[in-house]
Amino acid sequence: MATLPAFCQTAGVTREIPSSGEKLPVIGLGSWITFNVGNDPRGRAASIAVMREFFRAGGRMVDSSPMYGSSQGVIGEGLKSLDAKQQVFSAEKVWTSSGRGGPPQIEATRQHWGVEKFDLLQVHNLLGWEAHLDTLRVMKAEGRVRYIGITTSEGRRHEEIERIMRSQPIDFIQVSYNVLDREIEQRILPLARERKIGVIVNRPFRQGDLIQAVERHPLPGWAAEIGAQNWAQLLLKFIIAQPEVTCVIPATTRTQHLAENMGAGHGTLPDANLRRRIVSHVEGL
Repeated sequence: MATLPAFCQTAGVTREIPSSGEKLPVIGLGSWITFNVGNDPRGRAASIAVMREFFRAGGRMVDSSPMYGSSQGVIGEGLKSLDAKQQVFSAEKVWTSSGRGGPPQIEATRQHWGVEKFDLLQVHNLLGWEAHLDTLRVMKAEGRVRYIGITTSEGRRHEEIERIMRSQPIDFIQVSYNVLDREIEQRILPLARERKIGVIVNRPFRQGDLIQAVERHPLPGWAAEIGAQNWAQLLLKFIIAQPEVTCVIPATTRTQHLAENMGAGHGTLPDANLRRRIVSHVEGL
């Protein structure tokens, strides 16, 4: 078994989880599609290589879901082979319409990961959220999970997200946010600050479509003002410049792209004026 030295490199920018004060690196790792490689040995090896570089660069939060096919098993294999269970901040989800089906699904997920317990459990896309949050609250009270939350994606069901944020004792929400999809700036982010709820950002590159579109154009020279060496870093720095964002979870199958993503957690972040300039530039491409 390969032993991975803990935090080989600095994690860069960190943010406090509002409900506890615990610090997390702002760049995490998603697994939707990218880690769903079945039993293909090359695909699994590539995913584990991405995990290896993620942890070497100081990363911690890895996010997955029962919806993501074989991703959970790939993550579990990676954590075991890299000896990284003590480093990972494990973020998982419950995804079933049945409230009674939640606990056995969570246990099956835990076995896939091979961890003693999860750091964060979230209700995926609000499916059966009332029953599942009841389960997660009990688990948290019993010390079987550290944080609980809810998720949505692609700008859906924001009004319901707000109602839950106002009425339920949750630690995290997970929502979509990027330079073109900025709806959460109006109400969700201010409410998260008010209610002391952490924010995890998914779809920072619109599942790859956004970055493929901008990479057809040269990186603007002024990106160097904040140390952005490529489009991925510019787009991610735009997101993590929002102080309410706790962690963003880009997914990738390539270690080169992983290195680019992790680089966004270092150096200067754009101020409000530069963020507006980024928006204007991308919208004009």
